[in-house]
Order: sequence, then C-alpha cells, then structure tokens
Amino acid sequence: MSDCLFCKIVAGEIPSKKVYEDEYCYAFEDIAPVAPVHILFVPKEHISSAGDITPENSAVVGKIYEAVAKVAKEKKLDGGWRVVSNCGPDAGQTVFHLHFHLIGGRPLGVMVSE
Repeated sequence: MSDCLFCKIVAGEIPSKKVYEDEYCYAFEDIAPVAPVHILFVPKEHISSAGDITPENSAVVGKIYEAVAKVAKEKKLDGGWRVVSNCGPDAGQTVFHLHFHLIGGRPLGVMVSE
C-alpha cells in the first residue's frame, strides 16, 4: 500500500531502528516506548489488522511469533514480556498495518481492568 506508514518503513523509505528482519517480517524500535524494550513486529506483506488474517496469510503470524520469541531471548527478557496487537480504532489501532508490540524489561502489571 503506497500510503501505509509501515509499508514505507519495511521498504526503507522511512528510517527506523531495525532490530530484526527475515523474509516474513521486519521489527524495529517503537518511537514512543512504554517500557525499556518496546519493539514493533510487522509482516512484510500488507495486512490491515488481525481482523484481516485469513487461511491464505495466517502462516506469517506464526513466523512473527517465532521472531518475537527469538528477539525476547536476545533482549534477555527472562522475567517475562507481553505481545499486544490492537485491532480497530476502538482498540487503539492507529496504523492500519498488522503489527505486534513486544513490550518488556520491567514489571508490566495488569493491562486491562474493569
């Protein structure tokens, strides 16, 4: 998608602090981190959100989670970490390209409460 921020980052048109890359995904540091480790993992193929995962493109999600686990080990997040993917505006999604936030490096507490 020509106007997608994350597609432009993956293509190298917008600079980022790359943490990981393979044939399926690209990972880079979040520009507004909420923890000492806050890395975004995006599929190289444009998928708008988790709501657009299909049998044809779902394998990339498994590959992304493999990359998340590898990077979490490299970052020594032995005490635990969180993966978040917002789906839609009501959930806080602001960039409509599927992405996963790896967050860790400090105690995170409860994420959602009533």
